Amino acid sequence: MLRPATSVATSEIPAPGVVLELLKPITWFPPMWAFGCGAVSSGVALTTHLGSLVVGLILCGPLLCATSQAANDWFDRHVDAINEPNRPIPSGRMPGRWGLYVALLWTVLSLLCASALGIWVFNAAIIGLVLAWIYSAPPLRLKQNGWLGNLACAVCYEGIAWVTGAVVMLDGAAPPAKSLIVAALYSLGAHGIMTLNDFKSIEGDHALGIRSLPVQLGTERAGRVACAAMALPQIVVVVLLLYWGRGLHAAAVGVALAVQLALMRRLLAAPRERAPWYGGTGVTLYVAGMLVSAFAVRGAA
Repeated sequence: MLRPATSVATSEIPAPGVVLELLKPITWFPPMWAFGCGAVSSGVALTTHLGSLVVGLILCGPLLCATSQAANDWFDRHVDAINEPNRPIPSGRMPGRWGLYVALLWTVLSLLCASALGIWVFNAAIIGLVLAWIYSAPPLRLKQNGWLGNLACAVCYEGIAWVTGAVVMLDGAAPPAKSLIVAALYSLGAHGIMTLNDFKSIEGDHALGIRSLPVQLGTERAGRVACAAMALPQIVVVVLLLYWGRGLHAAAVGVALAVQLALMRRLLAAPRERAPWYGGTGVTLYVAGMLVSAFAVRGAA
């Protein structure tokens, strides 16, 4: 059950530190990194669009990603009361309906920021915001199904952010096909990363009928699915880079993948316990491969 805010009046404005905790700065890195990879893949010198680059990074992380975190925590407050009762909303430190108000305010701020970067970025922001809200909010609440919910997150965190970074650098022009293909592949792979993130919430998800992959498949099968989801797209990336004549880049991504496969063996021996450990090791290599791939397709036709 949600903790009653006995010491906090429901009309009180939450402390800035609590709002920041709700927005989860630690989660901003993946879309900001993907945006940066997209910018690199454009082939345009970053210094020529430095202002737009900074605004785009703010849009992807502290605004769009933060909006999704606030919305998710509001609609997940009953789940978090079981899984993570010390979070701002179930603990009572974010009083009343302030969690929802912050999510709505950040939605508006995201749209205002996106409008400064042109129509294509604005449209991308709308798509990202729609996915963020339907991921968490009823009646669709995509997170009720681990296959759909994780796909929505992966597309937002990696694919849309990558493409947006490239579009910003290309002054609104469409990114090259090779860049789009690599972005799509890393988006698919991020589905596995999202699945690993679900291991920490099994009890609450099971109790409230959220069919995450660990709940649907069990921890062992979900771990294998997550590893396959991460590894297979990277294999395709390596093959494509070789086909495109980017042998050194293919070798670098291949080495990173080989190390990931070794780490996955340890992960699968105890997936629930070691999912956070893999997030700090294997996932780091995964995102490093993204940047290598971005340089490989840099300025490609």
